[in-house]
Amino acid sequence: MTLVDEVIIFITRKDAAELLKYFWYFLLFDFPRYVLLDIGIVFYFITRHGRAARTREQARKQLFTDAPLVSVIAPGKNEGRHIPALVASLGRQTYSNYELIVVDDGSSDDTPEICRRLLAAGALQAFFRNDVRGGKASAANLALRYSSGQYVVHLDADSHLADDAIEKVILPFYLRRDVGAVAGDIRVANLDASLTASMQAIEYMKGISVGRTVHSMLGTLRIVSGAFGAFRKDILDRLGGWDVGPGLDGDLTVRIRKLQYDVVFEPEAVCYTNVPERIEQLARQRYRWDRSLVRFRIRRHGDIFRPDRNFRLRNFMSSLENVYFNVALDVKWWLYNSQVVFFATDQVKIILLVNFLVYFASAGIQFFLALALYGRTMRRSELGLIWMLPLVPPYICYFLRVVRTYAYLMEWLFKVSYFDRWNPWKTSRILEREGR
Repeated sequence: MTLVDEVIIFITRKDAAELLKYFWYFLLFDFPRYVLLDIGIVFYFITRHGRAARTREQARKQLFTDAPLVSVIAPGKNEGRHIPALVASLGRQTYSNYELIVVDDGSSDDTPEICRRLLAAGALQAFFRNDVRGGKASAANLALRYSSGQYVVHLDADSHLADDAIEKVILPFYLRRDVGAVAGDIRVANLDASLTASMQAIEYMKGISVGRTVHSMLGTLRIVSGAFGAFRKDILDRLGGWDVGPGLDGDLTVRIRKLQYDVVFEPEAVCYTNVPERIEQLARQRYRWDRSLVRFRIRRHGDIFRPDRNFRLRNFMSSLENVYFNVALDVKWWLYNSQVVFFATDQVKIILLVNFLVYFASAGIQFFLALALYGRTMRRSELGLIWMLPLVPPYICYFLRVVRTYAYLMEWLFKVSYFDRWNPWKTSRILEREGR
């Protein structure tokens, strides 16, 4: 009897209660949240987006009539090799009234020489260099101080834009007056560089293209990524720009939401960013990212959960969903696997195979939902990722979850983010004393 036969027999001989006992994690949590909800919301978005075509075109005409100055700021360290591609992509924009400000945060490569040549050629409107590294927030705030635009677009220096990205990311401000920030869609530029990069490309399709569309439609979008996001400058000035620490992008988004402005996602505003190409680089990056949930979502912005006069249901639901699906369900995932190993020992192989199949099917559904959102912006290389889908279950369910769990524990128990070299140590010591 083959393993496939064993799986078929196992499933067909179990009633609903028994299947729930063996696969409760997927059936109760992941299937309704990441399959059913995503399908419903994405197709509702596509339908509504089509009906709003005339409204969007009127808003676009008003945008080009007003032609507000857009300040594009790009802080970075040792990103000299990527900056020419960023500049070139800006030169192809359909919206041309922008200024580009680059801040070199203590680079040790040829970033200063490259940027000075671009400045002399008129490709940059301003270039600043911090001889002593101040951290990403410091570099972004320096650029903000010298920006003159009505809107500010923040880019990572290793990113570049689709030709209409500036136009598309500013458009939501003309569609709704209560929008304070717009998150753009982020896709992997170097997806062919390695297997690790390819897996991140699928993850971005799932978590950003689909996931943030769903959160935006529900009014619970919790992050405008620093890789590509647009902000009203008056709001940034009011908040004092970016604060220091891991999760600074999510922190700024929460502070904007606390001011009662909406934060939306625009899937047609496309940015391509370079991701880690080696598995150990990716693990370090996610270790840093995941710690930020504990530090800023639970510690710094725990007041969102308090029912006081500043309580707002959508902010509460945004943070609750984030903490529940990333922390509480992380614990339940390990409890589920322990249950399988210790209480279903003789059927572990079959249960793991069925879990692989259902998560593989789930990844396939989300992959095609992303392609449905991409439309004309889809690249052939992104379609080719379909052959990598069988690797998604071990990548998402085990590799990323192990890193995430370790990050949560280390931050919760030892506050290790204050010792991360990603931020200058002097700044981290001050923040630790202040409890931020």
